[in-house]
Amino acid sequence: MLSISVEYPTDWKDYELIDTGEGMKLERFATYIVARPDPRILWTKRAPETTWNEAHAMYVRTSATEGHWKKRVDPPTPWLMRYGDLTFTLRPTEFKHVGVFPEQATNWDWIDARARGLKILNLFAYTGGATLAAASAGAFVTHVDSVRSVITWARENAALSNLDKTPIRWIEDDVYKFVVREGRRGSAYDGIVMDPPRFGRGTKGEVWKIEEDLPKLLEACKKILSPKPAFFLINAYTADLSSLVLHHLLRDILPGGKIEYAELALKDSIGGRLLPNGIFARWSI
Repeated sequence: MLSISVEYPTDWKDYELIDTGEGMKLERFATYIVARPDPRILWTKRAPETTWNEAHAMYVRTSATEGHWKKRVDPPTPWLMRYGDLTFTLRPTEFKHVGVFPEQATNWDWIDARARGLKILNLFAYTGGATLAAASAGAFVTHVDSVRSVITWARENAALSNLDKTPIRWIEDDVYKFVVREGRRGSAYDGIVMDPPRFGRGTKGEVWKIEEDLPKLLEACKKILSPKPAFFLINAYTADLSSLVLHHLLRDILPGGKIEYAELALKDSIGGRLLPNGIFARWSI
């Protein structure tokens, strides 16, 4: 019988989801507190307004796709946060993100427990959380993203985590084209991690639509898995998909092994409520 569960990290010291409510979340990244919108938060706030007013910065929406930061206090320079042996540099971006998705810590721990000595491919790798988790565990990592600036950001995080001398290969490329070329070259990986967006554009304007292109990408990935792969992880943030969909997609290309699938969440400190933050499916031997 299949069952869907929820996972959330419990070991953060430099991150706290303080409160959620009325379309907003109040978060602490190290010593800096931010308030950001989240359309999934339909319930009411639990903390008093005086707590919310302590935010050092707030992201203000000006349209469905645009907004800006309203800062009461500038972030520290540098603005750093740590998770175990990993260190990340943060900065407010025009898209309301700060460079780290804290709910991913559960996936980082899962990767860390399995990656030692393996050859790992991280696709749509962003600022490198999964890359650093694998490299810290002793893996040989290929990090692929189509955006040069976030690869530079990921390399900063690797240096801060004392992982800049480890075997990480940094690739700026369209993910699908890279995987197809790796198949032609006869490359093979023991583990694959991916975090595909709902919609995106590649280095030469290639259009990515998750419902059309994810199955095609997974078929290409199947051809570059080693004869005895160790794991395969898909993470996604789109509300259009269920983790059950990711389960079925993985089972199509990997008929054996075990698949875990669930929602990812963060637990707020004031009310103990779980804020949904995406879905995942993880295949392992």
